[in-house]
Amino acid sequence: MTLKPEPEESTPLVLEHVPSFINVPVSVKLKDIENQINAILKGLIYEDKTIEDDNIEIKVWKQAPISIQNDRISANERIKTVLPLKAVIKYRIGTQTMGVNLYKTSEFNLNGVVTLISDIGLSNWKLKSKTRITNLEWKESPSMVVYGKNIPVTYLVNPAIKIFRGDIEKSIDDAIEASMDFKPNVLTAIEKLTVPFKMNDNYESWLRIVPIEIYSTDAQLKNDKVLLQMGMKCNMETVIGQQPVSKFDAKNIVLKPVAKMPNHITSNIIGISAYQDASKIMTKNFSGQEFGSGSKKVTVKKVDIWHKEGKMVIALDVQGSVNGTMYLTGMPQYDALKKEIYFNDLDYVLDTKSKLLRTANWLAKGLILKRIQENCRYSIQSNLDEGKKTMLSYLGNYSPIPGVFVNGNMEDIDFQKIELTNNAILAFLKVKGTISVTVDGLK
Repeated sequence: MTLKPEPEESTPLVLEHVPSFINVPVSVKLKDIENQINAILKGLIYEDKTIEDDNIEIKVWKQAPISIQNDRISANERIKTVLPLKAVIKYRIGTQTMGVNLYKTSEFNLNGVVTLISDIGLSNWKLKSKTRITNLEWKESPSMVVYGKNIPVTYLVNPAIKIFRGDIEKSIDDAIEASMDFKPNVLTAIEKLTVPFKMNDNYESWLRIVPIEIYSTDAQLKNDKVLLQMGMKCNMETVIGQQPVSKFDAKNIVLKPVAKMPNHITSNIIGISAYQDASKIMTKNFSGQEFGSGSKKVTVKKVDIWHKEGKMVIALDVQGSVNGTMYLTGMPQYDALKKEIYFNDLDYVLDTKSKLLRTANWLAKGLILKRIQENCRYSIQSNLDEGKKTMLSYLGNYSPIPGVFVNGNMEDIDFQKIELTNNAILAFLKVKGTISVTVDGLK
């Protein structure tokens, strides 16, 4: 009937989203910290080789595994560390006169338990602790003769605790810091999450998360776990076409302290309607219908659609008083209530209209065009359901790496806009909800 408006290729589309917040709660069991510290603190933990300054020489070893628990007695929950230790102590008495050494030196082996309490916080991705010794108990109390009197060795040793207590406290703090570096685990988890995630195999739609900033509250001790609320401010992009590259760059991610963590997200899902599928639906809409008046009527046998120059082209194969193909053009709209794609301003392609005015003026009239337009609609409810199902599967305990779990929910869905690609109609919808990425333990 007329010259066909040929389809044109379109470039892949990228939709930039408003910033979203992904909650990243980090949970580490005290047992994990205990295992890490025992792996770091081994054998000799303090040594004083100089006896000349204070008449005492001390070596302290970790005698058995360190145990860590919640100090529930305190008003504020703190870490309680119990360190079984063995001490070898050399103590000397006497003097040196005119170059003659009159000292007597005795050596003792003592077993004991030191109890330490640690307040915890967070600094530069690492768990920081401020530890102090609260108690030291010796399991036995051997004695030595000093100037004719039996004096318990612990009586002589305990004043020397102030010499090595700072070293022991520091060794516990250093071990906690060394074992509780959250950065590698958190960044590994985030890197995995920022690998573009395919949402639809047929139409190559990808979800890409682009980190902007990382936030963190201070570390807290709750029951048998250290809890850390982290969050990621990010852009969530939907990319149509080939798999996009990840925009993750670890060296540019800075940890910022905050008092409270937001956990809402704004994301997008896409109702993807391939032109081929939409054409079949529209063809079915026209089944059994005639358009015209009196003896001048046509029926639509087939519908094909594609896009050209930013608009939709609808090709109608008609039979009856006129046989051939009519071409209509217009921009699709979205009915949020009915979840339908429709057209409210279709017009004949210029060449088609000229042809109709010469041969079938009755078919070019607005009334018939309006009736045809009413059948150029179809529901994308199934597409939306599929998109939502795909997103929910991503939010249903999805585990990109061991110990990291993604959970969340989707709430309101608001229509944003429609875009046309070379093979599909895309309905972009804003999704509100929550995402939580749990880091359980440290490997």
